[in-house]
Parts: sequence; C-alpha cells; structure tokens
Amino acid sequence: MSPATMDRLLAEVRVVARGGQRRRAGMSSAVRRSVPVRTFGDWNDPPPGYVEVDFVAHSGTSSSGSFVQTMVLTDIATGWTECVPVRTRDSGNVIVAIKQARSFFPFPLLGVDFDNDSAFMNEFVVSWCRSEELEVTRSRAYRKNDQAHMEQKNGAIVRRLVGYGRFVGAEATAALGKLYAVVRLYGNLFQPSFKLQEKTRIGARVIKRYHPPVPPAARVLAHPGVAETDKQRLQAMMETADPVLLFAGIRAAQEELGRRIDRRGLNAKIEEPAVIDLQRFAANLKTAWKSGETRPTHRRPYRRTKPYPKGPSMYEPFEAQIKGWLEEEPALSAASVLQRLTKIDPSRFKEKNLRMVQRLVKVWRMEMAGLIILDGGWMKSWPLSPSAATDGERAHVGPIAFGNIPR
Repeated sequence: MSPATMDRLLAEVRVVARGGQRRRAGMSSAVRRSVPVRTFGDWNDPPPGYVEVDFVAHSGTSSSGSFVQTMVLTDIATGWTECVPVRTRDSGNVIVAIKQARSFFPFPLLGVDFDNDSAFMNEFVVSWCRSEELEVTRSRAYRKNDQAHMEQKNGAIVRRLVGYGRFVGAEATAALGKLYAVVRLYGNLFQPSFKLQEKTRIGARVIKRYHPPVPPAARVLAHPGVAETDKQRLQAMMETADPVLLFAGIRAAQEELGRRIDRRGLNAKIEEPAVIDLQRFAANLKTAWKSGETRPTHRRPYRRTKPYPKGPSMYEPFEAQIKGWLEEEPALSAASVLQRLTKIDPSRFKEKNLRMVQRLVKVWRMEMAGLIILDGGWMKSWPLSPSAATDGERAHVGPIAFGNIPR
C-alpha cells in the first residue's frame, strides 16, 4: 500500500480525530478555486491576444537551490511566442516578466492561461492581471494537453536552443535575454509553423487538417482582429529585419551560453563579446546543412578520468593451490576451500570472504571445463555417448564431464 492510498483511506479517521474539523486549506487553494478552468477544447478560435503561460526550468540535473527560469507566452490564434528569462520565481518577478512580454507582442494582450503553479496561482499575480483587464484562466491539474500550444514551444524553441544546462545568477539571465531578443524576431517573423484547421473523429480514428505553414507574423497581418496601426508597425519591423544577421546573432548568443556552461569555479574568465563576421557566417551556411551542427548549448565537455591501477588480490598467492584442490576433488565446495584457506592464514581469511571465494571457484571451474572440452580428454576416457552410459560408467567419468560442462 502506498502512502497516498493510506492518506486516502484514513481521511475520515483524521477528521474524527480532529473533532470534526478538516485541515485548513492554504491561501493558494482559495485563489485557485476562484480562477475558472479552460481546457484544450474551450478556446473556440479566439482573437489574437489570448496566450498560454508557463515556466521552463534551467536547473540542469538538480532542482535544488535557485536557478534561472524562462517564462514562455504563446498566442493561440497566431502562434506568436515570447520568451522572458526570470532570475527567481516569485510573484514580483512574474509580474515584471508579464509586463515585459506584453510590450513585445504586436497586439494587446486580452487574457492569460496559467497552469496550477503557485508562482501564478497567488493573490498578487491574479489580482494584478485582473486589474490590467486580462482574463485569467487555468488548466486542469496534471493535464498538460490543456496547454498544448505552449508545451510545443517549450521543446521547439527553449529546449532546442538553450538545452538542459543549469544557469544561475544575473549574468546567465542577461545572456538568456540576449538570446531571446534575437530568437523572438527570427522565429516570429521568418520561421513558418503549422496551425490546426479542423479535427474530425471517425470512431477511433482522428483526422487532422492543417493550414499551409506560414510565420506567425503572416497570421498577424492576415487576421482581421488586429488593428491597422499594429499591422503597420509589424510590417515596418519585417522590412528592417535581416534573417541571416538574426541567425548569426542566435549562434553567437549560444556560444556565450556554451562557454558559461563550461566555466566552473576558478576557471571562470571574463571574455569580450565575439564580433560577428556576417560574410564568413553566410559562406558557412552553404555546407553546414550537409555536415550537421553541434550547438554549444547541447555539448557535454569531456572530462578525463584518472585511470586507477588494479591492486593485487589476496587470493593470487593461493591460486595454484586452490586449482590443485579442485583438480583432485572436482566436487569440492567453495565453503570447504575457504575452510582450508582459513587454516592456512586465519588472520586474512574470514567467513565474510565466502562470496568472493564462490565467484573465484566458479570462474576456475568454467576455465577447467573449457580446457577439458577443447583437449577432448573426456571423450578419450569415455567413448560412448552420455545416453548409452550406465550408472557406474557415469560415476566413473565424474561431475566435470557431465554436470559442469556449459551448453
């Protein structure tokens, strides 16, 4: 029985033990109950401005301590995605990150859809969003498909570009901010993505049809719900952006993050920012797609381990003697071998060495059986097949010939 099952079965017993009073719920539970739930099937083609929000942790292999996190905001109608690094996950920084991302979107935000994380489901964040006239909703607990749009961007953008390394401190936050400042333009203006058009279920079969893949900026320009002033500002942004220069900026920011991952302790050095040679970078793109590319944020630095020499075993001086005992008495057990060794040297061999003696005897028996098979000694001493031998003849051959030969 698991601890969760015990708690569930003993729930009524605890209520009686407390005198009929149930445990008081936390403050976040009351806030969570006040926020309506929105599932993946409740969007119904909303206008631009309704976004899903979640955190991506850059904790490496350990989630202990403080580390940088990325807040991802994905628009449902257009797929426009903004990423904002957050140094610490508290309600004040969450509000600041939402304000910053709100200024990046080419259209005003209308609503935010959170998960059940306590960083979002608290009085400060929910009350601030409502004061800014943002509709606040939340997904169901343990149902990640309710935020499928944002979850897809977590892997396609953040994990693919940043990786799974651990980032801590203000410098790492600034480095991630430089990367996301370039990624937002390159991904939203020039990278096409699919958008689901319709989904039909026929029995157990689900048929999905998609719109032609276009960048999120094209969807913003084509949507009738976006104001003309916002479209003109976005069009001017597209005319001044250079995809090759933006791509070079992404690789330069990844180089900085890769060097930050490799630096540890006293090896940390302050380096000057690298100068981007656009012509050389554009020339390398002609062959980069053929040979592939190892991103600096995904590499694992090689750490050479010092080879440790194998120490001598305490059974080596007695190896020939033990093999002699086994040749004379093939049925000798490992416990009997240990008893003889204990009589020879009581200070070295104890009862706790039985398991090691069993392993060595097993290996030596297999070696002896292999030599007998290769030399054909048992065939010379017994010309008949095992099925044609009598009981006395089988006893004459011994256990090595029949019982201990590996198949």
